[in-house]
Parts: sequence; structure tokens; C-alpha cells
Amino acid sequence: MAHLEKSLQRDIDLIRGKITEMSARDEQALKTAVRALQEQNRQLAYVVILRDQHIDELEKEVDRLCLEFLIRQQPVAGHLRFVYAAIKINAELERIGDYAESIARQVIKLGSVELPVSPDRFVEIANFSVPMLHNATQAFVKQDAELARSTMVVEDQVDVLRNKLNADLLTHLQQGKLPLEALTPLMTIARRLERVSDQAKNICEETLYMCTGEYSKHKGTEVMRILFVSERNSCRSQMAEAIGNSLDEPRLLFSSAGINPKAVDPATVRFLAEKGLDASRANSKSIAQIPNLEHYHVIIALDKAAQKAFPTPPTKTVTLDWNVVDPSAVQGSPEAIRIAYETTCEHIQTHIKELTEAILGSNND
Repeated sequence: MAHLEKSLQRDIDLIRGKITEMSARDEQALKTAVRALQEQNRQLAYVVILRDQHIDELEKEVDRLCLEFLIRQQPVAGHLRFVYAAIKINAELERIGDYAESIARQVIKLGSVELPVSPDRFVEIANFSVPMLHNATQAFVKQDAELARSTMVVEDQVDVLRNKLNADLLTHLQQGKLPLEALTPLMTIARRLERVSDQAKNICEETLYMCTGEYSKHKGTEVMRILFVSERNSCRSQMAEAIGNSLDEPRLLFSSAGINPKAVDPATVRFLAEKGLDASRANSKSIAQIPNLEHYHVIIALDKAAQKAFPTPPTKTVTLDWNVVDPSAVQGSPEAIRIAYETTCEHIQTHIKELTEAILGSNND
């Protein structure tokens, strides 16, 4: 029995050690990426991008260790919760590594553009989110529920800082102090740093589940998956996805796809950026590239061609036909085209507002 207990503890310590190492690599990558922004140092940015593969390799190793732990130890109760939490936290840490890489890529896009806001504004966000990541990981490793709870509350401060920074960036754009091509990279960096705090909060929630057996994540709610589909996924559905994600509603997950996807309309990307909507994920994809399509609760067709994406009855998926005008196909004066984009955007915003209020209202009933 003593031999089995030693084997169990050895496996647990090994998983904890790898999780700690992965978190430390994430922290270093984030700090280096932010320093690259401060110094406008593309070499540092390339270092972050090249080292991301080490984090990916660690993620695979932790997955392997967790699988072996399940097979060899056949854990129950607290030990089963431990390995479940480790698997989920491993995925969160890998995602944070991707955020650091994304920040580095945005730094390269910015080049030597003179920033109208101090890089210290981004450092301020990082000074909350990176320690959150460190403390969240320590809470898991030490099985410290109180540290997890105290770490989670910091997220709200990060949200406030990010929203204020985005508002200032848009003001500088309107005043002509910020080039349009610099807006999306800067807003993306702010978003990625804010998302680090979201992932750290997720780690804390998994830790609380491990420590207490109570799963607090989205307690009393279920994530509703909503997919917007258009023929090309180049304009309207991209616009709808960006509008949906701007709600920052954790109970709703918005995605988009196309029947015959084409490159994203550049005018749509510019329009979204001017609206302060996150266009950083604006890449066209087909229905076949949507994972677990059968798990989507609502599929919305924005043109007749998109109705091909509707599942064959009987199905539990709700299908809606909004049939929205494609502003990228409108010809005429710049003013006429601008009005077309504004009209389509307002149309989609109204529909999304009414749909989300209906979904969230029914969940509260």
C-alpha cells in the first residue's frame, strides 16, 4: 500500500511540476512580449513567437502525463478532481501562450509607428493579469482555495483598464493622432492581456472545483453557442460575430462561417475597427472548419445560400433566417457605401440585441 501511495504522489508531483513550468514559460513570454511593445523591439517579438513551440510541447506532455495517471492510478474522488482540473488548466495555459505569441505578432505589425498612448498603459494591464496567472497556478499547485478566490476578484480591475484604453485609442483615431492600421493591433494587444486575466480566473475556478468539489464556472447557466453563416463569410457574418463578441457575455459564444468562404472584405475590417469592434479574429472559414457543429444551439443564415448550413430535421438546433443586405456588394459613392455598412450594422445589432435578451431572459426564468 505504501508503494502505491508513493507512486500516486510521485505522479501528482510530476504533473504539478510541469504545470508550474508551463505557467512560468507563459509569464516569461507575456513579459517579453510587453517589453517588445515598450521598446518597439521586433527581435524580442520574434523570440516570443519562436519559443511558443516549447509551450505547445509542454501542453502535449502534460496531456500524456494526465492520461497515464488516469490509466495507471484509476483515481477517484479528490484525485480524480485533481487530474480533471489539471487537464482543463493545461488547456488554459496553452491558450495563454498563444496570447503572448499574438501580442508579439501585433508588435511586429506596428513596426515603428509612433504611439499616441504610452506603452505604460499596456504594462499597467499586464501588471494585473500576469500576477493573476502566477497566483492562479500557485493556488492549483498548493490546493489553496482562498488564494484562488482572492485572485479571481482582480479580473474586474483588468476589464476597467482595458475598456478605458480602448476608448482612448478610438478618441485618438478620431482626432487623427492614430493611424487606422495601428488601431487593430493595439486593441488586440489590450484584448489579449485582458484575456490572460480571464484564463487565470478559469484556472481559479478549476482549482476551487478540485478543492471543494463544487463547480462554480458559469454557475446556474449554460453556454449558448450561436453561429452566423453567409455565403462567403467575408462581410456580414464577420460583422455579426464581432458584434456578438463585443457583448462580453460569458453565457454566449458567437462564431461565423461561410458556404463558399472568400477573403475577408478589407472595408469590413476597417469599418469594424472604426466602430471599436474586435476584428483581430476576422479570418474567413467554411462550415467544415467549425468544430462540433452539432453542438451549436442557434444557426443564423444571413442570406439564402447560407440556409444550406441548416441541419436536417429532426434537430434541436434553432435555425433563423435574417436575410441581411451585403454592404460589400453595394456600388456607388463613398457616402452611399458608408450608409450601406451603417445600415447593415444597425440591422444586425438590433437583431442580436433582441435575440440575446430573449436567450438570457429565458435562462433566468
